Amino acid sequence: MRQAGRTAIESLLPRLAIALPAAGALIDPAALFPRPMAEIWLEVGFGGGEHLAAQAARHPEVGLIGCEVFVNGIAALLGHVRRDSLDNVRVFPEDARLLMPALPDACLGRAFVLFPDPWPKKRHVARRFIGPENLPELARLLADGGELRVATDEPVYKEWALEQMAAAPDFAIATQDPTARPADWPETRYEAKALREGRAPIYVSYRRKKRE
Repeated sequence: MRQAGRTAIESLLPRLAIALPAAGALIDPAALFPRPMAEIWLEVGFGGGEHLAAQAARHPEVGLIGCEVFVNGIAALLGHVRRDSLDNVRVFPEDARLLMPALPDACLGRAFVLFPDPWPKKRHVARRFIGPENLPELARLLADGGELRVATDEPVYKEWALEQMAAAPDFAIATQDPTARPADWPETRYEAKALREGRAPIYVSYRRKKRE
């Protein structure tokens, strides 16, 4: 890690980090930010942080929570935060699945699962984030009409994710052309790498159905 990244981790992360919740603890996401936010959005595994930072810059009225376990990715995001003076970003430097149970029902307006680790081997299927263990929790956290955005370039994961989402009773697909990235969907470095290497991503949005 470069010196700038180490400095950001040491000086900025302590102010922006969300502590690992204790068992059974609840977090008020609105209280994490220094001013009122119109919505809270969650990105699961933000990689290098370019997508999250771009969304934060475009939507200063939205509070963004980013989850990432890799320190280099966290340092990269903090660099964006410092450069753009973003006050609407908070970081959970752990697995998102450790944070989600501590968040209240219907607290999210949008969630992102973009280019996650595809875990392509059959013995690793249970580790894929888009699946029967995590989708009910995302459905709980999203407000009615809230949006879940899913992207991947890995062929096996494409098929898997589409099948899992089609079987999820709380979500309805909202995308007509999954091969076209919407204009308000900033590019990530992983997406750019996939395109350079000839892999075609899919970009799919789903809406949280109205609760009965």
